[in-house]
Amino acid sequence: MLKRSKECIAMLLAGGQGSRLKVLTESTAKPALPFGGKYRIIDFPLSNCTNSGIDTVGILTQYQPLELNDYIGNGVPWGLNRNFGGSRILPPYAQNKKTEWYKGTANAIYQNIGYIDSYNPEYVLILSGDHIYKMNYAKMLAYHKKKGADCTIAVLDVPIEEAPRFGIMNTAEDDSIYEFEEKPKHPKSTMASMGIYLFNWNILRSYLIEDEENPKSHNDFGHDIIPKMIEDSKKLFAYKFEGYWKDVGTIDSLWQANMDLLDSNHSLNISDTSFKIYARNYALPPSAFYPSSSISNSMISEGCSIKGTVKNSIISTGCTVEEGAVVEDSVIMPGSIIHKNASVFYAITGSNSEICEGAVVGGRPEESKDGEWGIAVVGRNTKVETNKRVLPNEII
Repeated sequence: MLKRSKECIAMLLAGGQGSRLKVLTESTAKPALPFGGKYRIIDFPLSNCTNSGIDTVGILTQYQPLELNDYIGNGVPWGLNRNFGGSRILPPYAQNKKTEWYKGTANAIYQNIGYIDSYNPEYVLILSGDHIYKMNYAKMLAYHKKKGADCTIAVLDVPIEEAPRFGIMNTAEDDSIYEFEEKPKHPKSTMASMGIYLFNWNILRSYLIEDEENPKSHNDFGHDIIPKMIEDSKKLFAYKFEGYWKDVGTIDSLWQANMDLLDSNHSLNISDTSFKIYARNYALPPSAFYPSSSISNSMISEGCSIKGTVKNSIISTGCTVEEGAVVEDSVIMPGSIIHKNASVFYAITGSNSEICEGAVVGGRPEESKDGEWGIAVVGRNTKVETNKRVLPNEII
């Protein structure tokens, strides 16, 4: 019987806890976090795969996987429901009478060598499930082939002052990588790794096995696999990405990425029908806007009831803004209710949160007197009682 194979499959690392997002990820894996009104963060890499012609995606889960698993389901929204290929949830599992959590990014792929081998791929694309961006991986694969690379790493040119936050790729004139620096204090270049790796599978497979046998290894791509390949003089190349990309791992970055959607001049265009971002559709009714409502520079998703004032904000699916309520410069996640005469300024409210009558969440930067201003956060399923005040930068 002829063994079928895939030229390239993707392995999507979606097990992140997202601890820097505080209460927003206490019961939700970061990739499952709502974004942009009707999406989840994981919709972006999944849609990128679909738009790039990659129809086989292994999704590696670990932290709080239930909601993420339920959301992905059989992969229909992204066209990933296939008899051979499609999407597959890959949690840690018992092996040889032992259950072991994924110890690092490389170990997570190592534990799923059997899954990858079942497709006999020539190339494996490693992705992260917690970045917001639109990217055609087919172009990266074509570049990889042209260069005759063993590994290609997507990089983004960042301001020099931001470079110490990233893994930095130092490259020659032909974009070959000769050195990798993990969060250097004095970076030699501004080519930051996006955490997107494309490998020849036969080569990566041998490095994963070798890495697993090394008791001193951190079992991580950036810390172990990539430096070892450079040391061994393998052909590594940087693929320069020009476009919007944001790691939404902090409260501020998550809020800012949502606000970027409201900027008509911004490069993240979710309205582009030639490169759609797909998401699970819950078939909610159309949103209702009443005579008392006032809406400006905002995105209102399906199933909302708006009677109050919404300005420069993202209102997610199934939300209610009652008469007299004011929402400004904020992200309201699905199912939330902003009651009469409540106010929300520069804040993120988690899914199914409730801001009761007269309550005030957050505040405008210009009104801050103590220098402690920041984005206020109300956690998922959290109720802010009548007339209560949640201060700027406060997280409840």
